[in-house]
Amino acid sequence: MNKIFDAVIVGTGAAGLYCALNLPQYMQVCIVTKQSADASDSFLAQGGICMLRGEDDYDDYFADTLRAGHFENNKKSVDLMIRSSNSVICDLVRMGVRFQRDGDGRLEFTREGAHSRPRIQLHEDKTGREITSTLLAQVLSLSNVTVLENTTMVDILCADNTCGGVVCADACGNIFSIPADFTVLACGGIGGLYKNSTNYPHITGDALAIALRHGIPVSHLNYVQIHPTTLYSTQKGRRFLISESVRGEGALLYDKNGSRFTDELQPRDLLSAAIEAQMQKDGSDHVWEDMRPLGEKTILEHFPHIYRHCLEAGYNVLHEPIPVVPAQHYFMGGITVDLAGRTGMHRLYACGETCCNGVHGKNRLASNSLLESLVFSRRAADDIAFGIHPAPCNPVQIDLSAYADTDSLFAQYREIVTHEIERMKNQ
Repeated sequence: MNKIFDAVIVGTGAAGLYCALNLPQYMQVCIVTKQSADASDSFLAQGGICMLRGEDDYDDYFADTLRAGHFENNKKSVDLMIRSSNSVICDLVRMGVRFQRDGDGRLEFTREGAHSRPRIQLHEDKTGREITSTLLAQVLSLSNVTVLENTTMVDILCADNTCGGVVCADACGNIFSIPADFTVLACGGIGGLYKNSTNYPHITGDALAIALRHGIPVSHLNYVQIHPTTLYSTQKGRRFLISESVRGEGALLYDKNGSRFTDELQPRDLLSAAIEAQMQKDGSDHVWEDMRPLGEKTILEHFPHIYRHCLEAGYNVLHEPIPVVPAQHYFMGGITVDLAGRTGMHRLYACGETCCNGVHGKNRLASNSLLESLVFSRRAADDIAFGIHPAPCNPVQIDLSAYADTDSLFAQYREIVTHEIERMKNQ
């Protein structure tokens, strides 16, 4: 590609799209994504997005986030996320996101595990799709943004610790570079490395491997969140998530004998551990989740997608419990960034699940992921547009033929990330 862009963004999830929307429209922006633009994990988020319920909620929201994160959170990051939540929600409403409302037209809130009160906005049980599809439609309407689908980043262009764009491969295996003054990595987490995950299998932590190869600092790669409740299946492939909101609304968990065995609203890591322990005790591959206490009206109005999916899998949640099992869900580690999304390399930014700004600590509080992605991708866009930066990277001459064997390259990337996760576990 001969064109030099002002910014290149890798990823079409909530973070990448919102970053593009917050960049000035005089900037020429290129967005690349491995598959179709709607094949990001942001589209899969069922639960919702958090919002500060006024000043009287601040201390509780802050405490809930730290408690879930085992108090390993960066308090400045948490404060910034919470304080920015209302403006982000207002922006989403302005764009046309259809959050649930009560009979008087006011925003309606729900509660999820480890939250001390209802503070979560939702759209049925597919909030991520509602938000991210709205952002994508907005991006596609911009004349200054070029979106390249089925285009995979294989490396970054850099010299003297300054980034100057990315190297990519298209669906036909053609290798080409995309020079840019600024580069934003928003390419998701590491779910594709796991046998059981709620993530898309093509999201495999490539950015982490690239960062490690170039000596860019990373943090807490061993902080991997397991979601307690995914629909049990013997089939291979991505696991279907049963949203945290289901338990927030009153669903119960049973052992093999139909007895409750734990607090359904404790933080995800503690609940996952409790389920694993009960499965071991029962000699079972799953436990049971009962949605019947919610009532038919709530199930059909709030969780229609979950209802239909379970029905297709052979379970009628209106009349029977469903088998659930923990699976890899989210990644709290990543490329180390500051409050503006800046990495250890000049003119290189990271946001969303790819980065680690310390908001989540050791374990993410439910429904903080979409909010964190939007808050800090906007911060990155602001810094790109208005910050003080070192000189751009000089044009980098590279041998593109070195990337011809992409299968071997990505096998190496998987090995690099997996090895570093294990190394950090054993520190």
